[in-house]
Amino acid sequence: RVSLQNSSYKGPYCYQKLKEREPRASIRFKCALANTILDVLRQRPGWVEVKEEGEWDFYWCDVRWLQENFDHTYMDEHVRICHFRNHYELTRKNYIVKNLKRFRKQLEREGAKQEAARCDFFPKTFEMPSEYHLFVEEFRKSPGITWIMKPVARSQGRGIFLFRKLKDIIDWRKDGARPDDQRDEIQVENYVAQRYIENPYLIGGRKFDLRVYVLVTSYIPLKAWLYRDGFARFSNTRFTLNCIDDQYVHLTNVAVQKTAPDYDPEKGCKWMIQQFRLYLTAKHGAEVVELLFAEMDNIFIKTLQSVQKVIISDKHCFELYGYDILVDQDLKPWLLEVNASPSLTASSQEDYKLKSRLLEDTLHIVDMEARLTGKEKRVGGFDLMWNDGPVSRADGNVDSPGNGSFMANTHLGIWTQTRESHPGLSRVGRLGPRGKGELGRGAI
Repeated sequence: RVSLQNSSYKGPYCYQKLKEREPRASIRFKCALANTILDVLRQRPGWVEVKEEGEWDFYWCDVRWLQENFDHTYMDEHVRICHFRNHYELTRKNYIVKNLKRFRKQLEREGAKQEAARCDFFPKTFEMPSEYHLFVEEFRKSPGITWIMKPVARSQGRGIFLFRKLKDIIDWRKDGARPDDQRDEIQVENYVAQRYIENPYLIGGRKFDLRVYVLVTSYIPLKAWLYRDGFARFSNTRFTLNCIDDQYVHLTNVAVQKTAPDYDPEKGCKWMIQQFRLYLTAKHGAEVVELLFAEMDNIFIKTLQSVQKVIISDKHCFELYGYDILVDQDLKPWLLEVNASPSLTASSQEDYKLKSRLLEDTLHIVDMEARLTGKEKRVGGFDLMWNDGPVSRADGNVDSPGNGSFMANTHLGIWTQTRESHPGLSRVGRLGPRGKGELGRGAI
């Protein structure tokens, strides 16, 4: 049950001890979005949609509701919402830079220099306008290279532009925001200036980035799941540095690419991440590709660790993040950004299927129905990659990377084998040949 603040309310993190609840006959949900997630929630057995001001058990809210209502809402023990209170520590472009820099310095102070060195996956970045003078110093060290300007709190490619001359920044500072057609939206807006990756890995001559899904159910202790599916998003136009003003060359966001004159909505601009992994394996060999994907795992874990002590870890909260990763010609992965509200609108039938499965599996892990034991290492397409420490693929407690035989429990881009149906979870399979603690799902 959820109600607005009342006289017995003690603040968002001082919950009264509640009696154990009897199993609920139904789960009441609200949803602020009208896309794939609403379809998935409506189709879930035993879940009932609540309109207007009705009491709810589960809310797929938007971040605006969170900002306006979270601190004034009393939640019973079982209630869940889909964002952490200050998720922006990870998902705003300027905050993630600050937190990663702080985390790296902390590791260095603690003598973990090797681990600190593994935080080098974020391009050199400056917050504007506050770090403008620091940026100018760096800019003058390497004249002629390309930089990219991004508004810290916008998405879908809005407000982004590339530049090579300080004059462009001087014009931007005078104008307030750029481009012109968006200038009236936000008069005063923070940006980040980030070194542009000028040597992206190309497939068919085109640039792409990867969208990968990570589900966090707790920050203290940190518990994170990595989804096996994801996709590569391609630009619609062949890559060149000769024209830095062409967004169809440099920005891979679907929201940008679908406005291209020759965009084909049937084909779209996406590859399943399994296709991408197969392509790289055929071209470079399995060992090289394993290393690339292990470095991506490192990005997911390090970023979450960097905000672990600043995110308010409320037991009512979970969050499904969309990580955007760019791979360069040396097969080094770079973190572009983390999204707190990754798009759940489908761009094709295949995209709809992927996102439907992703959301069903997310709900299985959030487990409003209390069906899981808490010992699962796999649920549907999700693999538990961190549980207050690294998780091993092997059974037992061999969960130490120092162990020579350690293999992380991540399977991003690996084809899933068909498994028989599990009677307790819709579209989730029973144990497959991998062993204990694993709930499988049908082949995708």
